[in-house]
Amino acid sequence: MRSDLMKKGLERAPHRSLFKAMGYTDEELERPLIGVVNSANEIIPGHIYLDLIAQDVKAGIRLAGGTPVEFPVIGVCDGIAMNHAGMKYSLASRELIADSIEIMATAHPFDALVFIPNCDKIVPGMLMAALRLNVPAIFISGGPMLAGRFQNRPADLITVFEGVGAVKAKKMTAAELQQLEDCACPGCGSCSGMYTANSMNCVTEALGLGLPGNGTIPAVFAARHRLAKQAGMKILELLKKNVKPRDIATLAAFQNAIAVDMALGCSTNTVLHIPAVAHEAGITLDLNLFNKISEKTANICKLSPAGAHHIEDLDAAGGIQAVMKTIAKLGVIDEKCQTVSGKNVGANLKTARVLNEDVIRPLDRPYSPQGGIAVLRGNLAPDGAVVKQSAVAAAMQVNEGRARVFDSEDKAISAILAGKIKPGDIVVIRYEGPKGGPGMREMLSPTSAIVGMGLDKSVALLTDGRFSGGTQGAAIGHISPEAAEGGPIALVKEGDIIAIDIPAKKLTLKVDEAELDKRRKALKPWTPAITTGYLARYAKMVTSASTGAVFKD
Repeated sequence: MRSDLMKKGLERAPHRSLFKAMGYTDEELERPLIGVVNSANEIIPGHIYLDLIAQDVKAGIRLAGGTPVEFPVIGVCDGIAMNHAGMKYSLASRELIADSIEIMATAHPFDALVFIPNCDKIVPGMLMAALRLNVPAIFISGGPMLAGRFQNRPADLITVFEGVGAVKAKKMTAAELQQLEDCACPGCGSCSGMYTANSMNCVTEALGLGLPGNGTIPAVFAARHRLAKQAGMKILELLKKNVKPRDIATLAAFQNAIAVDMALGCSTNTVLHIPAVAHEAGITLDLNLFNKISEKTANICKLSPAGAHHIEDLDAAGGIQAVMKTIAKLGVIDEKCQTVSGKNVGANLKTARVLNEDVIRPLDRPYSPQGGIAVLRGNLAPDGAVVKQSAVAAAMQVNEGRARVFDSEDKAISAILAGKIKPGDIVVIRYEGPKGGPGMREMLSPTSAIVGMGLDKSVALLTDGRFSGGTQGAAIGHISPEAAEGGPIALVKEGDIIAIDIPAKKLTLKVDEAELDKRRKALKPWTPAITTGYLARYAKMVTSASTGAVFKD
């Protein structure tokens, strides 16, 4: 066993002595040592109860004859970090999470690993570590939050963000907003819509690295605790059979995950994270693959922010397995792929059923014949840009408007809340990419303000930064190359005409090439805003959003 490197033989007596100092017995050290990677903390609502999930996992490991050894991982709450300097650290934390797990699981060579994530960058960071280390592994998330209720309607975190804009537009009172903030997030779990955390947990299940139910069973349900115990038991089976993450997360499995992503209308952040995870397995996922799969995959679910349903509704309707069974009829699911359940995808899907066709629509009445995400290209985004097309109003699918240019999110949100953005404007926020931010901040505050002020059907927002999974409207992000790399978005001037054609996958700056060449020659070199600490190092190492914002090799 791998753990024998630190516990077997005469020369390992000092090592065993240190284990015994912590109370481990000889019997426990004889068993496989299973690392339990727990991202519990007291700052992320989705992680507040992960210690209970860890207890369940450890119980399952012991039931199956292993010895659990728990260690922690950092995490950033994107909602709390939103719209201030803290958001620069969110995406950047993904690499630290992967690196720290690599350090812990190599310095202490565990036989297998159980990963307990829930939110935002923690899920992809752990997936990256699992594929990098390639020892038997399984994922069990903490589960989604239930939706709240406000004025007899479902509510969630995004409802509160949009409420800020509604108050500014005098469509809601400050007192009503306070009532909303008290009830929108009723308890623990990853925020209740198809935002980044839940998107990545659903992707993990579709990829085959989480058991059926991992992506959707609510945090407060007993079924979540039973699933955690099953994950603890299952890891010993995976160890015995020597099934490793790269045996499961093949190119075909990633294609399955992208198809589910498209069917659900997941967060645009998946287009950053899925390629980054695949990169750790030595698999290159070109952005064009997302469009190719989207063209063949119907969008059959609309969860918040694109629709009124929440993750609890998806779970009750049959969950990810029911979605996979539905779209398998389109030929976009490879049923031969292995999963951590011990069965292949096809065997898992045999018992799956759609229990509510309003939540998981049949193929004869999808929301759209194409998937929820589109990659756009054009002279403004030669290397690509990303939009959640399922959350864009029909009137904004094809649109042309004048550019309102801001060199930071802060300047843009000030202008939006001050009422300086008018119908027909296209808000351009630049120097917020992976390098230029640095850290590629999410733009949930400006997009939510636009929605809350009733401008989402007349105003688009373009950025080399990114958007929260909770963003709706004509919000196009990941524009590559970014402004800090001298990309065309750096050449846009106030009043330029920009044409958006989502069905045609086009994003065009309507300025002739001679003028753009003139502007390019006059462009001043980018000067980093942060020159010390981790973010300064991050800016030097990070690659384009079009390659998943991974570090340079």
